[in-house]
Amino acid sequence: MDVIGLTGGIAAGKSAIAARLAALGAIVIDADVLAREAVAPGSPGLAAIRDRFGDAVLAPDGSLDRPALGARVFSDPEARAALNAIVHPEVQRLYRERLARIEADDPRAIVVYDVPLLVEARSADEFATVVVAHAPAEQRVERLVALRGMERASAEDRVAAQASDAERLAAADVVIDSSGTLTHTLEQVDALWERLVAERARHTGVSDPLS
Repeated sequence: MDVIGLTGGIAAGKSAIAARLAALGAIVIDADVLAREAVAPGSPGLAAIRDRFGDAVLAPDGSLDRPALGARVFSDPEARAALNAIVHPEVQRLYRERLARIEADDPRAIVVYDVPLLVEARSADEFATVVVAHAPAEQRVERLVALRGMERASAEDRVAAQASDAERLAAADVVIDSSGTLTHTLEQVDALWERLVAERARHTGVSDPLS
């Protein structure tokens, strides 16, 4: 079973691409969802965070106080590295568990792993295909300001904190140009899906009656 890695910078339209692929029949695993599960109440991840950072990063109900934790690690590289050393292995464990269940249920499934920080934190070599949602950094800053109400300086900081456009494009097997209309973006996703279905048919030797 091949896994497609989907990534893109903040406000590049990656969520719309993932939603379209799911609607077309892909099984989408969202790394952000796994990251929340990794630190959910009662999880080993949350226990480890409490041990490392103390009760000050917990909300009154025992869940993770994300703003408090963010304040602790934002300007402290050592603390941020310690947090990543807790969360990343837990996310990877949950990802492997999810993949195993999918493969047991349907070995021919087309799986898309939606990973915002694929270039920054993972190896592109682990994916059969890497798909990058691409809109220029300047345009993504404008989107964050116009659509999410962010201050321009904050939007620029968020974009600058991620991998550069050049770094993401260098890792891409397929680029979805999301700088235009949503219709144009989805047309490219539909074409990608047709390609993925055709490749699955070649690999398995079984044609897809729905393709």
